[in-house]
Amino acid sequence: MNVLVLMGSPRLKGNTAHLCKPFMEEMAMLGAQVKYVTLADKKILPCRGCYLCQQVENTYGCPQQDDMAAIIPLIQWADLMVLATPIYAWYCAAPMKNLLDRHYGLNKFYGSAKGSLWAGKQVALICTHGYDAAYATDPFVMGMERLCAHSHLEYRGMYSVRDEDDLSSFQTPEACQGARDFARSLIR
Repeated sequence: MNVLVLMGSPRLKGNTAHLCKPFMEEMAMLGAQVKYVTLADKKILPCRGCYLCQQVENTYGCPQQDDMAAIIPLIQWADLMVLATPIYAWYCAAPMKNLLDRHYGLNKFYGSAKGSLWAGKQVALICTHGYDAAYATDPFVMGMERLCAHSHLEYRGMYSVRDEDDLSSFQTPEACQGARDFARSLIR
């Protein structure tokens, strides 16, 4: 299994990054090929809504020149995409939001081009948050479930940890074991 972890926190070594470590270690131990991409240090421009990507067959087709050009082949390589993000104001952090908004070029539903460049991929979430899990993450989970249904992706679930004591909340044996257990649940 090819696993792409897209880490969307603006803090490259913060809570979300720490929660990804035991998850990726477990995935690798189970034989998965894992690639880890941090988004905060990439240039990912917001979608302009120009729909030019919808006129280009068999390729992503976005005219913007940024780091999405390097991320798209990784998305296409992956069997499973893990979107790792802190939850701010009931949704993902800005680097992740820009990436998600740029999905249009992978779905050819709105112009002369037809088809999908990522149908059948699996998507899972790793989230960190301050409020209780459901209260904090439900809007993001709902958005991702809808994106997956619309894009013919398979939503595989979420693992989340509440921030109760900053970084130490994400380094407890329970938090690390939960990330490892989530990895095992995603291997088929």
